[in-house]
Amino acid sequence: MATVTVRDETATGRAIDQWPLAGLPERISARELVRLRVREEVARFNADRKDLFRGLVRPTDAEATWNGYRVGPGRRLDWERQADAACAAFARNGFVLLVGDRQVEDLDEEIDLLAEPDVAFVRLVALVGG
Repeated sequence: MATVTVRDETATGRAIDQWPLAGLPERISARELVRLRVREEVARFNADRKDLFRGLVRPTDAEATWNGYRVGPGRRLDWERQADAACAAFARNGFVLLVGDRQVEDLDEEIDLLAEPDVAFVRLVALVGG
């Protein structure tokens, strides 16, 4: 089993948040890695019962804030819905996935987590008028 360090970064490379994700298989597809990351962040949100979600993608009917997404008080998120939204965001370049020192281009790409235990999710922000 492998443990990776998951890190969220800005487009300039500034770390926003990071945490360990343990109990992963040694080899995994990028799609499954994204889904497991989202499952973990949704589980933490649902357990904390706060109204600010600091996840990879915006939940439906949530308000974007400077520090995350504000959801209704007591609302629980569905990790599978969030994971599907994250995979769709990857497909439309909503974020970049970096494993080690390389960019993952395809969610079906297999990743060796023992060789590359550092994973960064870089959120891309659309330019105004662009």
